[in-house]
Amino acid sequence: MKDYFTVMWYAIVAIISIALLAFLANSLGFVSFAFFAPKVEQVRYNTFKQSQAYNDGMLNDLQDLKREYLKATPDQQVALRELTLHRFASYDVNRLPADLQSFYFNLQGQ
Repeated sequence: MKDYFTVMWYAIVAIISIALLAFLANSLGFVSFAFFAPKVEQVRYNTFKQSQAYNDGMLNDLQDLKREYLKATPDQQVALRELTLHRFASYDVNRLPADLQSFYFNLQGQ
């Protein structure tokens, strides 16, 4: 009977040790994720901002806004101006063609 309790004691200690090791491993996973996830997401964001699709989309968007602006009434132009300046506030306008750059800078100067 003493051997039975000894074996059970070792089994319980082994189960508790395995559970603690699993908990610690999971905690290290969360710490690792918390450290690396923002860095990985920043790389993904930078890659997206440099992508051809993003830049083509922004170019097309500004061309559409310019076309709408040119045929709009003065009241509509005020709203389109604010929309354009807001939408392109974080975009590097140096990537745009010269005509769209001058359109954007003219909107900023108004």
